[in-house]
Amino acid sequence: MRDQITPLILTYNEAPNICRTVGKLQWAQRVVVIDSGSTDGTLEILRRYPQVEVFQRTFVDAATQCNFGLKQVKSRWVLSLDADYELSDGLVGELATLTPPDSVVGYRARFIYRMYGRSLRRSLYPPRTVLYRRDRASYRQEGHTQRVVLDGQVLPLDGVVYHDDRKPLGRWLTSQQRYARDQAEYLLTASRDTLGRTDKIRLMAWPAPIAVLFYTLFIKGCLFDGRPGWYYALQRTTAEMLIALEILDRRLGRAPVTGQCGSGK
Repeated sequence: MRDQITPLILTYNEAPNICRTVGKLQWAQRVVVIDSGSTDGTLEILRRYPQVEVFQRTFVDAATQCNFGLKQVKSRWVLSLDADYELSDGLVGELATLTPPDSVVGYRARFIYRMYGRSLRRSLYPPRTVLYRRDRASYRQEGHTQRVVLDGQVLPLDGVVYHDDRKPLGRWLTSQQRYARDQAEYLLTASRDTLGRTDKIRLMAWPAPIAVLFYTLFIKGCLFDGRPGWYYALQRTTAEMLIALEILDRRLGRAPVTGQCGSGK
């Protein structure tokens, strides 16, 4: 089936990651990359791979980029990847043997989270639909993330994907600030009936960072992964703190203010 699959990747300054992602796609006849104006050497790296075709487009949001990318794909199936994903050997082999029935429109994969190449035993990263029929898919933006919308049956894959983002910490913090703004806006404007339990806890602001630190260290077992586990737990707690601060900042800013300076008359 692999000859019917086109990998689709979004990039923006992914030089520390992109080699590992594309390196596991040598089997693909064509790889579509939608780049948002990289300046760090990402494009130079991608030029080393003859099957990679790069389309440059100004970034609006991730869903818009993905929908644009779908229009560039000619094959029946799309393998949607972030630029810090790496396919496991097991998953590469599995893609060659898949024989999806007509009722199946997509496949979701489990993820193993890595910190600088060292795998964590568990993480908060959920399974994601990564493989789907091109003509049955579209994307919508939900907070800071994009969601693929499919009409039909989605099955699990046996093979896993590794998530291993090695961009500098400063870049991660900048990205998280932007994600927090988008996520806070989404949570404060969405109907509560459409929100899951996690998002409802986030709306309370203060409990989420505390809960995430406890959950990652003790329930997910990152406490026993050494420094990589602690680093991951602190990352996730920081991300939740930024969302909580954005929510509180917006609520305080929208509250009536008394005692403002008048005209002095």
